[in-house]
Amino acid sequence: MDPVWTARLVGSRSHIHPGGFHVTELFFEVPLNYARPGDGTIRLFARSISRPEKTIPGLCKPADEPIKPYLVYLEGGPGFGGPEPRSHPVSNRALDAGYTVLYVDYRGTGMSNPIHTDLVLKQGDVNQQVEYLKLFRANSIVRDLEAIRLCLTESWKPEYQTWSIFGQSFGGFVCLSYLSKYPQGLREVFMTGGLAPVERQPLEVYSALYRKVIQRNEAYYSKYPEDEANVARIASYLTTNKADIHLPGGGTFTVHRLLGLGMAFGGHGGLDTVHNLVVKLISDLDQFNYFTTPTLMALEREVPFDSNPVYAILHESIYCSRGVASNWAALNAARKFENFFFWTQSDHSQLSLPVDGMVRVYFSGEMVFPQFFDTYPTLRPLKPAAEALARYSQWEEDLYDEEQLRRNEVPVYAVSYIDDMYVDIGAARETAALVKGIKVHETNQLHHNAIRAKGDEVLGMLFKLRDDTLD
Repeated sequence: MDPVWTARLVGSRSHIHPGGFHVTELFFEVPLNYARPGDGTIRLFARSISRPEKTIPGLCKPADEPIKPYLVYLEGGPGFGGPEPRSHPVSNRALDAGYTVLYVDYRGTGMSNPIHTDLVLKQGDVNQQVEYLKLFRANSIVRDLEAIRLCLTESWKPEYQTWSIFGQSFGGFVCLSYLSKYPQGLREVFMTGGLAPVERQPLEVYSALYRKVIQRNEAYYSKYPEDEANVARIASYLTTNKADIHLPGGGTFTVHRLLGLGMAFGGHGGLDTVHNLVVKLISDLDQFNYFTTPTLMALEREVPFDSNPVYAILHESIYCSRGVASNWAALNAARKFENFFFWTQSDHSQLSLPVDGMVRVYFSGEMVFPQFFDTYPTLRPLKPAAEALARYSQWEEDLYDEEQLRRNEVPVYAVSYIDDMYVDIGAARETAALVKGIKVHETNQLHHNAIRAKGDEVLGMLFKLRDDTLD
């Protein structure tokens, strides 16, 4: 383990927002590469949110800091920055519970040295691009978090210097890395849909996830049986159309881009979202025999690879430990299931509308395929780097320390979703069994995005786990 760094605070702006929130925008400087700090620095961004103490009716003044310990919210992904704090369900509940909430943009996301095509390409050849991109995994993220903690709490009383973290989805993976590497910085850990498959290889991860994706496809076609023919018709149009169908943002509408919409199936309302797009696409074909610009714009908004390229290029690497290459694990796992033939077969010319005995056209889930790097304009120039990363196995360190997790002393509370399409419940249970002292609430009534869709319910479960005692 390289030395622990303290981030340098390089900027701070505070504002009183409507609703009585005191929001402070924070800018930090940390090494790009903690193992080689002389290689330069990057800037990180975070927002803290607190509730000012009232002075006289109608007026507020910011509370003096420190008065309340931090709860750090860690977003899902990888590749997404912290959410806008005033609208997030965690804010009010955490403030009521006595925390100051910190929303951090991970390195490479939001306003923390955001990864974009030009930035990657200017690093040099493909090998240099890979060396750069591998610095944006969870092992670097937890170093950033610990460096920020040391910076913000440097002058605080010892009892306030540890902080709490809250990880949603990939944010839970980051929590487990933090527990593995810097448990001394943590007071408690909350996770929702984030019990990472610590003990599994990438191919095992995706083989398990496809079974849940199949169930969600069956649920979709059960809810919208007419879409069995509609989806096949759209797919047939896309595969037999002789000219490329260009999207307003510069991408190409292909059958792979269509089926990638299934990423939404794992969230509350996801089936309806995809159906609404299918209805628009079919309506266009019925009326014009081509797809209109408003429909194509709606399609583009659904999968955010262009605005969040880390989500694509580093996705499979979140399952890779030392000596392990992903080798396009999602694509290889798809070969085990006949319904995902569009991903594994190059000849789609025989596709026709559904008839008795035809295999249904299934959407994929939260998977990244090499074909996406042909259809998204931001990803196209990064395809050589993505191919190299898929082959890469020389990771300098593991993302998790299983021995440290077995002797964990930090209180950990997790909500786990039995029908989660993004994090397999079997793998989640294996990880829960690994982490000493964890408390888990399992439910089959919620989907992966429940922290946003049903935040009060999820937060109630978590705080009940914390506040209840088990004799």
